[in-house]
Amino acid sequence: MQGSMSGKLCLITGGTDGIGFATARELAARGARLLLVGKNPDKGAGAAAQIVAQAGQGSAEFLRADLSSQLEIRNLAQQIHSRTDHIDVLVNNAGAMFLKRQESADGIEMTFALNQLSYFLLTNLVLDLVAKAPQARIVNVSSDLHKGQQLDFDDLQMRNGYSGMKAYGKSKLANILFSNELARRLQAQGVAVNSLHPGYVNSSFGKNNGALMGGVMALSSKLFGISTEKGAQTSIYLASAPEAAAVSGKYFAHCREIRPSPESQSEDAAKRLWAECEKLTGVAP
Repeated sequence: MQGSMSGKLCLITGGTDGIGFATARELAARGARLLLVGKNPDKGAGAAAQIVAQAGQGSAEFLRADLSSQLEIRNLAQQIHSRTDHIDVLVNNAGAMFLKRQESADGIEMTFALNQLSYFLLTNLVLDLVAKAPQARIVNVSSDLHKGQQLDFDDLQMRNGYSGMKAYGKSKLANILFSNELARRLQAQGVAVNSLHPGYVNSSFGKNNGALMGGVMALSSKLFGISTEKGAQTSIYLASAPEAAAVSGKYFAHCREIRPSPESQSEDAAKRLWAECEKLTGVAP
């Protein structure tokens, strides 16, 4: 887990809580300058200050954005461009599970909008900054819950037969397909793009589903989940380990490469997903 981050700029979504916060704190402790993206301004400012205080070095600035909104992602990208001329590490970490189907401000199913389209749109909007950094890295947090899932390209937004657990698993499958396609597209530029499974983590994940179900999910993670520090280790490894800079298009857990599902390795599915994401976000081919 060695790897100095002194002088490096790291952009982390969902960096104010859970494994995102733990990832940010460790990277700051290695000297990184952080841009943390979150939804709550008070929580974000407090998290940034806490990270710097606990890390003892580095710096952290909070940027507010609701990542389920494409307009707010575009505004966020403008703020990022105004603050830095490069990005050494982009960690796409923000995500949630929605047990009841709902739609974003753009009329897109919320799980897909937040968990996949935010990764796709933000990455594409700041890709010029990533390309300017030597040995840049993009780290996409996925989950082993992608296993057993398939994408229905005729119903990506699950208008028929919605299930919160299935929607989450499909979004995590989409994260891996997106990572693999992005890795292929950036191969010539030397940008390392990888996805990962953090483990079942004891965090505030699921609290957005109301007091009853949120409480059940919180109790389950408390009883069976690992700490956020342990859950963040693979993100930290992919963001900072010297040897990880030479690996791209792979899936990791416990700081080592593992095999994801066969469905996540389909080049045809990855290319089709990319095209669908372009349509839904307006990103030019």
